[in-house]
Amino acid sequence: MTRILSDFAEISANYNLALVDLWGCVHNGQRVYPAAEAALQAFRKAGGCVVLVTNSPRPTIGVQKQLDAMGLAKDAYDGIATSGDAAQAGMLTGAVGRRVWHLGPEKDDGFFTKLPDWAKDHPPIERVPFDEAEGIVCTGPFNEMEETPEDYRGRFLSAKVRGLKLLCANPDLIVDYGDTRIYCAGALAQLYDQMGGESFYFGKPHPPIYDLARRVATQTGLKFSEDRTIAIGDGIGTDIKGGMVEGFDTLFITGGLAASEFGTDVENPDAALLDGWIGAQDMRPTFAIGRLR
Repeated sequence: MTRILSDFAEISANYNLALVDLWGCVHNGQRVYPAAEAALQAFRKAGGCVVLVTNSPRPTIGVQKQLDAMGLAKDAYDGIATSGDAAQAGMLTGAVGRRVWHLGPEKDDGFFTKLPDWAKDHPPIERVPFDEAEGIVCTGPFNEMEETPEDYRGRFLSAKVRGLKLLCANPDLIVDYGDTRIYCAGALAQLYDQMGGESFYFGKPHPPIYDLARRVATQTGLKFSEDRTIAIGDGIGTDIKGGMVEGFDTLFITGGLAASEFGTDVENPDAALLDGWIGAQDMRPTFAIGRLR
């Protein structure tokens, strides 16, 4: 049975590392949740380490700027691990070829231009038109506020026929931007797979981003231990599944993507509704809480 918490402090002393999702957990794409910020600050003040683990397709520097713009306190976390970082490494080592078509908005250009220092030791990646591409790098829809995966079915059919592989820089299917639900790169990659194409994933729930998060944590001096690590987030198929596969305890934020499933009080999920919904997912988080606080 998943235990419902009233606040993170009830169990936080059992852990020295928290791997914390951002969107839907710490912020909603527009503003930081003050209670979540305070909970992370308290955890760190007590000696814990916080690594923000996000499926954002942006490299760390881009996510850092976004968090700074929203005003997230610097003492609420120790480091950041992004799907963009992990996927960028895959791209630079030629996972989908060296001449690629970028499927994504201009705001994600940093994925190609803000490269790690070690990239200079690898042949360059060239962005080319679709008809000239050896592979696809997908960071999301071109117009994420209006488009759906179905808008790309025709292009994906052509890509599949040509045998192009797709690198997915963000395995999330959807996120809530304020009150608007938008599709992510993961939804596009999912459609491509369903059509018979081949996609590569680097963010949650897949291993590369957790390997990166461990490295970020150990750089702070932390001695890593699975049984002293907790994964926190609102994505049952990303944050929770990934944490479980890695052998971590998990804290499911019910007030995020699936908030409508657990009653009218976002802060306090209905226990019976939660138990039934979790049973249907075939995944059982260690803990659950309405909002991170």
